Amino acid sequence: MEISGANTSGTSGASLELKGLQLSKDQQKVEGEQTLQLLESADVPKSSSSNPALGGNIDTYA
Repeated sequence: MEISGANTSGTSGASLELKGLQLSKDQQKVEGEQTLQLLESADVPKSSSSNPALGGNIDTYA
């Protein structure tokens, strides 16, 4: 006599967990690609100075 629990579809809890992790990883990849596209498409203003070191230091006082 074989008794089956609530898991009658033939999938184990471990395989469902792995599938969830794969979906999460795929979602992170998609979001990362979208973030890179957004950063690359951003309009970055050109420096108005011919000296690239100008404005490279920020003085802070505590």
